[in-house]
Amino acid sequence: MPADVERIAVGFATTLRKSGVAVPTRSVLDFVAALGKVGIDTRSAVYWAGRATLLRRHEDLRAYDDAFAVYWLQRELIRVPQTIEPVVLELDDDSADEDDDGPEEADDDRGDETDTIAVRYSPVEILRHKDFADYTHAEFDEARKVMAEMRLAAAVRASRRLRRAKGSRPTAHPDLRRTVQRAMKLHGEPARRAYFERNTRPRRLVLLCDVSGSMEAYSRALLRFLHAAVVGRRHVEAFALGTRLTRLTRELSSHDPDAALAAAGRGVKDWSGGTRLGEVLREFNDRFGVRGMARGAVVVILSDGWDRGEPAELAAQMARLHRVAHRVVWCNPLKASPGYAPLARGMAAALPHVDEFIEGHSLASLERLAEVVNRR
Repeated sequence: MPADVERIAVGFATTLRKSGVAVPTRSVLDFVAALGKVGIDTRSAVYWAGRATLLRRHEDLRAYDDAFAVYWLQRELIRVPQTIEPVVLELDDDSADEDDDGPEEADDDRGDETDTIAVRYSPVEILRHKDFADYTHAEFDEARKVMAEMRLAAAVRASRRLRRAKGSRPTAHPDLRRTVQRAMKLHGEPARRAYFERNTRPRRLVLLCDVSGSMEAYSRALLRFLHAAVVGRRHVEAFALGTRLTRLTRELSSHDPDAALAAAGRGVKDWSGGTRLGEVLREFNDRFGVRGMARGAVVVILSDGWDRGEPAELAAQMARLHRVAHRVVWCNPLKASPGYAPLARGMAAALPHVDEFIEGHSLASLERLAEVVNRR
């Protein structure tokens, strides 16, 4: 396989997504494998390889043909203009205009040639509450920008290092050395006393994201959230949960989101497969968590709670994790569903060992998650 096949395949997938076609990371990996078999020298072979691996809906066929012409054939799309009835849209942004005439005079000035519709529009606000499962590719790009602005400062813990304190506080202690140094400048009078206190440092943030088949509608958005968290602050660890445990911190450290997700897709071997949360959490506890990564950390599990393993195993591993972590947060996209109840065996077994149980289906829910993570 040529060295630049992966770069070319990711570029074409990016073009498709900009055209509004939903292309999962798993499909991009299949496309790369297909190009490795048929090569990139024959136009028809590349066309059918992409059509067989990247398309999931018949409605996207026209967008695929257009994107193929633009990307592979370097053709400029020519659209036939459509006749649209003139309609005046008056955007109401709740701001008053002092020079406005009354509503009756405004209506008289426009006449009867066109209809006037007053609407209120806030794309970011609509996007904040829209379910990730209903996103288009363009909306994913916009959501990524919002995720990048989320501040995941995480809770802080006391450090062994000391810092100078400003004034006398209940947690401060006298700093005799600095107090004497100041007194020497004032002829031995300790008029300005100095204090020190323990410094603080952010707690480690550990993100465990379920990438099983039941989470396919949300994994893409949640992995973008993981990417924003990894590149946005230090002391963040990211893992994928499925039938096995996959550490993704290094793959998601790239500032290019498409390259980071492509690398994560190559690293996850059980994408859209089953889920054995109990066994995977046992592996995390044995290899990383109990040994130090989860000790005193804020651990966030992003999963719908559907598990093929034994509930007793999941409950035991959640209890181990809860004993060493500072806080355990479970983020479930299904919690926003009307009438939801944690009846799944895995979710019911895990809940007694969870400090915060929140939604995870939209930008607004991820903002809520950021607030929970930042809580001291």
